[in-house]
Amino acid sequence: MTKEQIYSTDIEPLLVTPFPSFILLPTGTIAKGNLDHFDYSTLDMERLNKQPIAHTLFSEIGNDTIESILSSTVPQYLQDVAITTKQQTTTLVTLYTKPTTFEGTEAIYVLCIPNDDIRSLNAEQQQLTDLKNGIHQSFMTVTLDSDGFIIQTNQQFLRTSHWTPKRVIGKTFWQLFPISSDSEKVTQTIWKTLQNGHIWQGDVQKITKDEQLYWVHLTAIPLFGTTPERNQYVLIERDITKDKTVQFQLEKIAYIDPETGMINVHRLAQVITSMIEEQRHFSFVYLSIDKFYTIKDLHDDLAGTSLVMEFTKRMKMYFQDSTMARINENEFVVITPLPEWFTQGFLTYLQQNPIYNGNVAVPLSLSGGITRFPEDQTTFSQLMKASLATITSVREAGGDSILSLSKSSHAALNRKSVVEKRLLLALDQKNLHVLYQPQLDVKTGKITAVEALVRWDDEEIGTVSPDELIPIAEETGLINNIGSFMLERACEQAVAWKNAGHQIKVSINSSVREFRDKNMAKSILETLDRTGCPADLLQIEITEKFALEAEAETGIIKQMRILENEGILFSLDDFGTGYGSFRYMQLLPISTVKIDQTFIRALKSEKTQQLVNGMVQLGKSMNLTVVAEGVETKDQQELLTKFGCDVVQGYFISKPVTNDEITSQI
Repeated sequence: MTKEQIYSTDIEPLLVTPFPSFILLPTGTIAKGNLDHFDYSTLDMERLNKQPIAHTLFSEIGNDTIESILSSTVPQYLQDVAITTKQQTTTLVTLYTKPTTFEGTEAIYVLCIPNDDIRSLNAEQQQLTDLKNGIHQSFMTVTLDSDGFIIQTNQQFLRTSHWTPKRVIGKTFWQLFPISSDSEKVTQTIWKTLQNGHIWQGDVQKITKDEQLYWVHLTAIPLFGTTPERNQYVLIERDITKDKTVQFQLEKIAYIDPETGMINVHRLAQVITSMIEEQRHFSFVYLSIDKFYTIKDLHDDLAGTSLVMEFTKRMKMYFQDSTMARINENEFVVITPLPEWFTQGFLTYLQQNPIYNGNVAVPLSLSGGITRFPEDQTTFSQLMKASLATITSVREAGGDSILSLSKSSHAALNRKSVVEKRLLLALDQKNLHVLYQPQLDVKTGKITAVEALVRWDDEEIGTVSPDELIPIAEETGLINNIGSFMLERACEQAVAWKNAGHQIKVSINSSVREFRDKNMAKSILETLDRTGCPADLLQIEITEKFALEAEAETGIIKQMRILENEGILFSLDDFGTGYGSFRYMQLLPISTVKIDQTFIRALKSEKTQQLVNGMVQLGKSMNLTVVAEGVETKDQQELLTKFGCDVVQGYFISKPVTNDEITSQI
């Protein structure tokens, strides 16, 4: 480079850089520059122009170095030069100097790049290089051009795919995958995702050069060029064939019935859900072998095979190309598009192709239910429930029949489904309300307690009776929510009456399901504390079924004892209708028994009178308060009073009414 070339530099472009730069005159002063990075403002630059740089920016640099910069006739590169900032701190930079001219005078152009920035740039480049090398060493990689042709691969890919560079370069992306409808669908999705500029990731099946299948976890990344034609796509793959093999084996164990080779109920649920999502019409046929265990005991030595195997052979022959599942030992499901008449013909097929035990045909009968999607039900759970309801009806009619869901059953199931959905809304919006049925002390003639009863009047489905509501709530698990709602309202009402000067006990009904929650007692006590309700104003009613199950579960008894110790009372509801065991009356903390209304209604019978009198005396002998529910006439009340009954409850006293109406009766 000649001196003339060196001095012919245009100054302005040199000063427009992201890094500090300036023009240094032979006098050692700055003529022009950008030193914002070192906190020198425009006004500061005017001061710097008048002072030698050795006293300001280069105050930490030796005179020899400064002289070398000023006298140089060639570009220079100086590392780790200390620059003094306006705040009198120093920062290390790399200097690039170059002779130039400024306003006709010889000068030096100086570019300062802070060392931190140089290291950062180098570090980022090194990291990218290390990352790229790491990917190539750890994964299979394939690079595609904008049209999907292979332009580069690494050794990992070649080793797994059995290709050679000469053979694979120039092949297309699609030639790396097996020829099948599923594979075509996946590859189209991958390619479309890449062309839209997005990353695709997932597990895919590929094929080697010699047509062996293998699985990879693929990450496909688009790399953008200066033009669309220069775009590239990188496939980063990890071989997961062994993992997939294990997965398939585990799925076989988890989803396949080992005896019959049919799918089980868990896999069936997945299949049905997929078919529903695809809106595929089908019939859900639920088949149950009648009196299975009796038949099995009599005929389970069928020449080295089993009754189930022989039965499923006939199923597979008759329902060819249909999906079949084994639900449990004697119940099966067939998913088929075939018409109802064909399905019902399976009974005739079994008669024509009987299962033999020796020379004797096994008397096999089936109860089956046919439910259609989407005409009858629209979810897997609904299909199961509907089919089981149909089978129950078939069995009640004698069995050995395959029927569709009846109109009445269809309506009942639809009603139940709507009730379940509306109940969630009712609980969320607090649309349930409470009525109270008074209990009259026969000696004082005063109301001493009330039973809290849930009521629900829905704007869409009308009134839902407790007999309909409670079973649905228990089945769906919402009984706990209703129980919490009732407890809260009962406690609040007991406190309201107490504040008005009335000691009225409020009784709520509870279920075994609620008490199986180990935190039930704690929750009840917290509600009492939150509402300020005295424990002796709360009474919990349990059924004989509850009592019988509680007897066998120490956890439930323990919770009941905790509540009893706090002063909460327990009442045994529906006394006399249960299992005839009186042991739980001694084991459980029961203070009251309620004679069921079925006995009260039959009090005209002399035998029933003797029975009720015996119940009353039994309760009295155990120091229990005896309540008779369902009292509807004056004669019934008088007779019960004569027997020694303590409290009566029923329509003769009052129907369930609002809290205000109870207050007016006190």
